Order: sequence, then structure tokens, then C-alpha cells
Amino acid sequence: VRQARFWQRRHSDGGPLRINVNLSPAQLHHPGLVADTVDVLERSGLEPGALCLEVTESALIGADADLLKPLRQLAEMGVDIALDDFGTGYSNLANLRRLPVSVLKLDRSFTQGMQRHPADPVDLKIVEGIVSLAHSLNLAVTVEGVETGAQAEQLRELGCDTAQGWYYARPGAPDRIHALVLADAV
Repeated sequence: VRQARFWQRRHSDGGPLRINVNLSPAQLHHPGLVADTVDVLERSGLEPGALCLEVTESALIGADADLLKPLRQLAEMGVDIALDDFGTGYSNLANLRRLPVSVLKLDRSFTQGMQRHPADPVDLKIVEGIVSLAHSLNLAVTVEGVETGAQAEQLRELGCDTAQGWYYARPGAPDRIHALVLADAV
């Protein structure tokens, strides 16, 4: 979070740079999750809307009101909550009604399926359907595993809001990512 705030300050217009942080099931159950998140945001100076906390579907299976309360509090503060690895077999569409999520992160297996089986449009149709469903529920869609320009273009045409993968950048140390952020800002 501190690194994201540093990048925002260096970005020419303070830009829409956001940071996503994965929450483990243990962190999700930690009683200080909300207080710790507020503290980190205050100390770093990062606005809540520039933070997205990612929670896997499997971590939320059977989640009761007590587990969802901190996520709701964070969402009410403006922190985005992403349902990570969406579509990996644990999907219960009824959960979308009760979970305080604003982003669905579609699992990379669909992107890879589009590439491996271009003549069989099943994965393409699934992505198209999920994008349509998500947008009708006012949820953003991020697709994981984008490795080619063709995939990026196809996903853009389907209406995906954001994408991540090696096509854009490989994981790297902050100084390497810093160079990418600054290059993108120019």
C-alpha cells in the first residue's frame, strides 16, 4: 500500500493507480481486519478507493454474516472487494447477491481455454456470459492469465474491464514495476 501511494505521488496526475492485495482465509477471519486496513490506509495516505482486497471464492464458501461483516464495512469505506478465481468450481451465483464484492476476477483457466481451443467457443461463451452477468449486477470484471495481444483484444471486445497477465508485465520487484508505472504515465 505504501508503495502504491509512492507511485501515485510520482505519477504525473496522481492517476488511477490501484493496488490489489490478496487476503488469506486467516486474514479474513482476523478480528482486526478492518482496524488494520484503516490504519494502513491512514499511515500510507492511500485513498480507500485505490485499494482492492481479493478474496478467493473458496474462502467465502459458507461464509456467515460474521465473516462478511468486516468485508461490508471495508466496502462501505470505499475499498473494493474482488471475488478472486471466479469460476473455478465453487461458483454459486446466489452468493453474488449477498457478498459485498465489486469485482469478479475470472480465473485464468478460461483465458487459457480460449487460447488452447479456439475452434471450440465454450470458454469464450463462458467469459462473455460472466461479463454480461457481472455488468448487469454493476460488478467490474478482471480476467487473469492474459498472455497475448490477441487475447487482450478479444477480452476487450467482450467488455472486460481490466486484465492481468504476462502480456502486460511479469511479476517483478518494485523498482522494475516503478519503471513500468512511470512509462505508462507519460
